[in-house]
Amino acid sequence: MTTSMTTTTAGHSAVSADLYLRVQHFYAHQMQHLDSGRFEEYAATFTEDGEFQHSPGVEPARTRPGIVRELVGFHERFDNDPVQRRHWFNHIALELQEDGTVSSTAYALVVNVRPGGKPEITRSCVVHDTVVDGPEGILLKSRRVTHDEG
Repeated sequence: MTTSMTTTTAGHSAVSADLYLRVQHFYAHQMQHLDSGRFEEYAATFTEDGEFQHSPGVEPARTRPGIVRELVGFHERFDNDPVQRRHWFNHIALELQEDGTVSSTAYALVVNVRPGGKPEITRSCVVHDTVVDGPEGILLKSRRVTHDEG
């Protein structure tokens, strides 16, 4: 595991540059799985017992098969809509936790594009992840998404 920690001047624990880059790389591929409708590949980015809550007030999906079921059900609303959804992560803040996991907080924008249309930001969110770095590489133990109100 390469989760060495340093302390920043703001008092927050920081992870190594190597781990930070690996998490960014992980997020890039994870979001491409999601945006391409490859839900099994997306679910495989979670631990076997992972939890995923993308809609406030809805119980989190648990386990990889549960995450796939949740995503398939959620995306049925787009069956007759040629929308392409893109998830854009930025301002990723990582902090090493005492138990060896990494807390990740990121801003996310959801952008919808329809044929002949212009990109439209449809959601602004904060993504709260618990990241594990183990023998299988980077995986999520949990993800909770909160929506900005506006």
